[in-house]
Amino acid sequence: MHLPRQLGPLHGLPDTPEAYDAVLADVVEAALARITPEGNLEHPDAGDDIGDTSLGITSLLALAWQRGKDPRLPAAVRTSLAFHLRERVYTEDNPGYPNLRVTNSGLPYARYVLEAGAHPIGDWPSTVWALLQAVNVLDAAEGLVYGEQRTELRELAHGYWQWLTEATFFNPQEAGNQAIGCVVGGLMLARHLPDSEGELLRARALRLYAEEIRAHRVRDRGALLPPEHGGAYDNNYGPISLSFLAQAHRVSGAEMFAEDGDTLARYLDARLTSGGYDCGGPRYSEQHSGFESVLGLRYFGARIGADLGRYRGDTRWGRHAVQGDGRIDGHFAFMLVWQIQDPTRWHRTPSPGPTRHQLRSGTVSVAFDSRMTPALIEAAGTYYLPAAVRRQHGFGPVTDGFLLCRPMGQVRVRDVRADGLAAKLVTKPVVGRDHVLRHVRSLYVTDGTSLWVTVAVERLDGAPYLLSGMPYAADDGDRVRRTAEGQVTAAGGLRLTHPAAPGDDHFDARGELTQEQAAFALAADPRGYGNPDEGWRHLVSSTALEADPAPGAPAGLHVFAVRYGPGGAFAPVFEEGPEGLTVRTEVFTAVLGEPVGEPRLDISA
Repeated sequence: MHLPRQLGPLHGLPDTPEAYDAVLADVVEAALARITPEGNLEHPDAGDDIGDTSLGITSLLALAWQRGKDPRLPAAVRTSLAFHLRERVYTEDNPGYPNLRVTNSGLPYARYVLEAGAHPIGDWPSTVWALLQAVNVLDAAEGLVYGEQRTELRELAHGYWQWLTEATFFNPQEAGNQAIGCVVGGLMLARHLPDSEGELLRARALRLYAEEIRAHRVRDRGALLPPEHGGAYDNNYGPISLSFLAQAHRVSGAEMFAEDGDTLARYLDARLTSGGYDCGGPRYSEQHSGFESVLGLRYFGARIGADLGRYRGDTRWGRHAVQGDGRIDGHFAFMLVWQIQDPTRWHRTPSPGPTRHQLRSGTVSVAFDSRMTPALIEAAGTYYLPAAVRRQHGFGPVTDGFLLCRPMGQVRVRDVRADGLAAKLVTKPVVGRDHVLRHVRSLYVTDGTSLWVTVAVERLDGAPYLLSGMPYAADDGDRVRRTAEGQVTAAGGLRLTHPAAPGDDHFDARGELTQEQAAFALAADPRGYGNPDEGWRHLVSSTALEADPAPGAPAGLHVFAVRYGPGGAFAPVFEEGPEGLTVRTEVFTAVLGEPVGEPRLDISA
């Protein structure tokens, strides 16, 4: 079973001017074959996300005409624009819309669903999208749209902006991508207004970003991020926010967009595996955007010197503005316009410096959460998620059913690279049920092919083991497939366990249910509105790798040693001395300093 939206890396999509001209040529032919006598370019089966889509395809036709001067296009652009102005502009309040500040304003907006009152909650983002489609048509209007029609379009775009920022509450869904998109629309619209009016609107857009978005950023893994549907980051919408930040910087030149984009890009680089897999977020835990992420990943990947294009997108849509059936859909057309216009090329090599929340070398990577517990491990093409035991989630020692991974004090980190090895030592004070303070030293070492994890902690009572993750997915070329197996070896005994109890709150990786589906099933609100991250935290138990203590540990310590990936015999040796704990494996020798004070780590091949 393959994950439906974790497909190929986005930097694999052709993005040369010739490739984009071919895309636009396909759009042109499909649009000319579809357009109705009234000028409608909507997908015939579309029911939602529809209020801006015909206008979006109009903007692609306008861009295609600017690039190629196809004589068939001026009439199609003007006819389809007339359709939107006549049929898709609403000025009467949508029944049931809950976020109005001013009723009966008469200002125009776009509907998420055309039927009155059917699904009004989506009208705010639909109007943002319509504003962006409109300003893209205005940008390409020279010699194509003129006279009353051009004036009407400009006034409509201004009306959309006023509805978004005056008639309704700003950013009612707490969705960073929508809010930044609204700001981008304002910045682009300002260029089409008289100087004094345009300057006022530009200042208002910048102030909205500073006061309503930037001031409310949420911290995760040391980074301040634009909140997404109540969470710090969403692996579908976060890269879309990055694209909006890229366009905001391109249009305005304001440094705050570059700074915030750089921060978000570095955060994303740290959480992405080498293979580009990621999961997590308050809306779509495993759904990945496609071409709508390209602009931001490419623009900021070049700025920070990181290969963000490894992000696995839903490339069934690729860079084409199409629906799942392959037929054109204009809903994200504005993003396709911008990525065609932006000359930035992909940066294809990893960022060289160590990062606190990531260890990465070759095909091995570990992404760490805010507690410096692995959030995702990749080795030998297999992706491991944190396992769950008794409603506790993570990687770490387990004693008497209690997982020792939540810090009770300062977490210290030391990165070392030597002899072709990359290593990270994490020292974490923890407290168990017995209220005894212990120090967990976790060493992660990789040669770019395999990952060695050594965990040392003061001796534990009973029969402790190391919770070593849940094998969940595997790299399968251009796709990611489900798996419940991985190439793992432990110095002590190793078990792959599965939940004995049935039910939504026990996740068996051998089943067909995906992590995303299971997380939404546990969420408090319906799918599409609930927070799957919060739902997943209710998980009681999961498939899990459990490693017993390694033999030969020094007195007073339990040491656990696990290798993810290929290798021969695995029989590490441990020795306590004046310099600390020495760990010798078939590949490296490491010396871990005492667990108090600044962490000390020496490593050699």
